[in-house]
Amino acid sequence: MADTEFTDHIGAPARRALSGAGIHTLDDLRATDLDALARLHGIGPKALRILTEARRSMTEEEDGAPNRSTG
Repeated sequence: MADTEFTDHIGAPARRALSGAGIHTLDDLRATDLDALARLHGIGPKALRILTEARRSMTEEEDGAPNRSTG
């Protein structure tokens, strides 16, 4: 997953919330607590689900586990 690709599938309010919180890269996303993400104005259930999956995929790639989307 490209470093900023995780924002491609979330709405503009969620992208603005992430940007306002200084979350621009996957490393920034990984360093942010999920509860803190959920509290950001503009991050709804769908965006949180997408961001959680992005974090999970990133962890699986680092661990060498197969990515669910590619099998």
